[in-house]
Amino acid sequence: MAANRIRVAKDKAELVKSLVASKDTTGPFQTYAEVMVFAAALGVKYKKRVPLGETAKREPSPIPQEIFTSLGHDLIIKLLALNETQDIEIISSKEEEYEDKRTQVFEEYANGGLEILATELRGSVEYSERILLFLISEKDNKETLEGEFDLSRFKN
Repeated sequence: MAANRIRVAKDKAELVKSLVASKDTTGPFQTYAEVMVFAAALGVKYKKRVPLGETAKREPSPIPQEIFTSLGHDLIIKLLALNETQDIEIISSKEEEYEDKRTQVFEEYANGGLEILATELRGSVEYSERILLFLISEKDNKETLEGEFDLSRFKN
C-alpha cells in the first residue's frame, strides 16, 4: 500500500473532481485534500466506513500526504486512526504497518463520506449551495435534539 498517498475510489473520482473549484467547475473546495477531509468527517459522523475497491489512477491521482500536512490536516488522519484502533502507537509510529493502517482508516471514512455526498448532491447543479443547505439542516437537527424542551410549540 502506498502509505504516503491518499487514494480515491474510482467510482467517486468524478464527484471529487467536481467538488474542487477550477476553470470548469464552481466546486466549494480548493484542493482534493480538502474534499477528502470533509468527506472523512461526514463518514465518521455517520459511522460509514467503506473499503475503496478499485482506485483512481489519474485525476484525481493519489494525493501525497505532504499536502494534508501542509494544510494542517495530518492530525485528522492520525486522530481517526487512533479513535478506530484505540492504539496510541498508531499516531506516533513511523512503522509502515501503522502508516498503512492510518491511511486505510482515513481513505475508508472518506469513501463513506463521498457516498453520503453523492446521495445529497444527486440532481444538484450548484454543489456549494446544496452542501451549505445540508450543513444547516444538520445543525438544526442537532440543536433540536440537544436543546431544552421548548414549550412555545404548544401555544395556540
